[in-house]
Amino acid sequence: MSADFWAGYVSGAAGIIIGNPLDIVKVNLQRGDRGPPLVPPATTAPILTPATTTTTTTTKAATSLHTLLRGTAAPILGYGALNALMFITYNRCMLSLSEDPSSPTSLSKTFVAGALGGLATFLVSAPTELIKCRAQVSSVETSSWAIATELWRERGLRGLYWGGAVTSLRDSVGYGFYFWSYELSKRALISERSGTDKPEWMTILLCGGIAGVVTWASVFPLDVIKTRVQTQGISRSPASILSGEQSELLPSQSSGRLSTIQITRQAYREEGLSVFFRGLGVCSFRAFFVNAVQWAVYEWMMHILLSSKAGLTTNSLDHTTL
Repeated sequence: MSADFWAGYVSGAAGIIIGNPLDIVKVNLQRGDRGPPLVPPATTAPILTPATTTTTTTTKAATSLHTLLRGTAAPILGYGALNALMFITYNRCMLSLSEDPSSPTSLSKTFVAGALGGLATFLVSAPTELIKCRAQVSSVETSSWAIATELWRERGLRGLYWGGAVTSLRDSVGYGFYFWSYELSKRALISERSGTDKPEWMTILLCGGIAGVVTWASVFPLDVIKTRVQTQGISRSPASILSGEQSELLPSQSSGRLSTIQITRQAYREEGLSVFFRGLGVCSFRAFFVNAVQWAVYEWMMHILLSSKAGLTTNSLDHTTL
């Protein structure tokens, strides 16, 4: 595998682990209702002794951690692959446009290559986003695998791609701005830090954070629509699930599924224009830190892997000369 594949994969997985707790908040805000509480409330108030206090505290901590990581399994596996595919496509597109991916001269070509990289992630991002969102807002404790299995059983391959069109549009536009804003930020910050001793990794962290905020600000309305399309039908109580009715993981067969256009019109009609920016503050806060870490991990791994590769090549040449 190429260096950009592994650098992209590891950086994508790192971003998911860091950003998932705030992503749960963002998805529930976008969905338009309160959703499941981050920590399930206790039904009774037990009498606590010193021994049971420790046990209860440990249990609550484990429950909170488990809940904050809800829906993480699919993104860690899927988003790592998605990030790897995105960086590989971006780098190859830049080379085909006669640009050096590490220091491009044309920002317009950077945007085009980023958009193509985002579009290439469709096969991975659509099912990953669908499973993640449904796991995060479900009022019934369930795994990513259970959601994927039920979607496949009830709807087949097509069921894993609900909201695929709006997801691909969001990714294409978003990743175009992602690489464009990262390179623009690097140019501005590098020129400003001339003659200073500010470490390079600080520039990478800051540029990555800026790129994340710009990206989400540019596509947030599309992300709100995508979330609502993909979380249709998850609104009924756990009691209805236990009684044998239609699973909450799927929209009702009788009611059908609203299209992306219908979801958009309904959201605007019932909640106004502001609904398309609900959760943007939380998302921007999350995006800054997640993408700062992602870019830092990516650049660091590329440096390590390319340096190792160069070292191996040099050693091989030396042995050949000898």
